[in-house]
Amino acid sequence: MIHPTAIIDPSAEIHDNVTVGPYAIIKADTVIGSGTSIGPYTMIEPYTTIGENCRIFQYASIGGDPQDLKFYGEKSYLKIGRGTIIREFVTINRGTKNGGGITEVGEENYLMAYAHVAHDCKTGKQVILANNSTLAGHITIGDNATVGGLVAIHQFVNIGEFAYIGGKSAVVKDIPPYVIAAGDRATLHGLNNVGLQRHNFSKSTLKQLKKAYRIFFRIGLTVNQASERVKAEVDQGPEVTKFMNFIVKSSRGVTR
Repeated sequence: MIHPTAIIDPSAEIHDNVTVGPYAIIKADTVIGSGTSIGPYTMIEPYTTIGENCRIFQYASIGGDPQDLKFYGEKSYLKIGRGTIIREFVTINRGTKNGGGITEVGEENYLMAYAHVAHDCKTGKQVILANNSTLAGHITIGDNATVGGLVAIHQFVNIGEFAYIGGKSAVVKDIPPYVIAAGDRATLHGLNNVGLQRHNFSKSTLKQLKKAYRIFFRIGLTVNQASERVKAEVDQGPEVTKFMNFIVKSSRGVTR
């Protein structure tokens, strides 16, 4: 299942049922999980670990050096979770010493063609990055978040779980969980109702999140004032608590 034109370093750890296409290059100190498919002309750089049952399409560049002027060749890592799909021409860089030394792509992510994940980024489970979406360094994206096509996200931004970022947006501040954001510069456009319903959020939960959203973003309160009102007026289910804590703990500031 390994094409004879593929170039694989002897130290690479290739597990069972791995498919490697023509002219792919897999360098030293890499681990490829069982059932994973590596497409033609793909480059897998050192210190990269790819989980089981991933699909990496042709011309992807995985685990390259960070594009960071503070990187001086130190050992750093990339980890890609089980079941992730990486489409054509995607680029993912390893971490840096200043960012913890590792970039992590979570399980069952879908990275569409030409997406870029820079150094020290971390994505949760079932994250979607649409075509040409670009993550600068040190970005964190929560579970089930979706980033639209041609979106650019500034370094150190955090994106909450189940958030949806519309195409061609420029994101410079944190995006809370469960919301829709879009525009240049991105602004909030309410809850991600369709996405939340598709993931079986209850009507009661959606109602409470809507109340919390209104208090934080519709009536002109400070973050501290809004958090006190949410505690007093909104049922404190786990989703409301996550929503409130994300906003209160944001060091960069949240998109409004």
